[in-house]
Amino acid sequence: MKRLALLAVLMVATRAAAQEPRLERVDTAARAPVAALLDSARAAGLPTEPLIQRALEGTTRGAPANRVIAAVRRLAADLGRAREALGPSAAPPEIEAGAAALRAGASPSVLAQLRRARHQPLMIPLAVLTDLVASGVPVDSATAAVLILARTAQDADLVEFRRAVERDIALGASPASAATDVARATLAGATNVNSPPHMGSGRPRRP
Repeated sequence: MKRLALLAVLMVATRAAAQEPRLERVDTAARAPVAALLDSARAAGLPTEPLIQRALEGTTRGAPANRVIAAVRRLAADLGRAREALGPSAAPPEIEAGAAALRAGASPSVLAQLRRARHQPLMIPLAVLTDLVASGVPVDSATAAVLILARTAQDADLVEFRRAVERDIALGASPASAATDVARATLAGATNVNSPPHMGSGRPRRP
């Protein structure tokens, strides 16, 4: 019976490798479970490329099969949560960026709020949120800043906002205050640009 079970696993792994050749580089013991996770993600309309990359990353680092499988399963769950929060129309890059934001500590409700607030692709706002947290900005401060800016700021403005926050942190500002202060300056600049001449300086303040 054990030999039959092993043969069945090997057959599944062989079929998986035929469907996705890169799985041949994954540990044999992890290949079939990872392929099953890919099939489930594909059926659910989730992007599978990040799952493949996660499996390959774990294999390259020499992680045992059970850890590779667990890492792929966790990422698949994050992608599912992100897609649920962002809505069925979310594009694969948005889902991937949403999953990264969730892993950084953002809640699904934040992703849903971003979707309601911004009628543009969300990759940049989500990436900025993730990067801010990685820079030491508390999740609450990062989400508050990104949510308020995402309503009106363009992608380029959000990227510049992130750079300005990182610059202020490097100069000694606390991460939380840097995010808050730069967000206020960015909003003030946008207000000045969009205001009639008699209401503002006519020149945006740079963070």
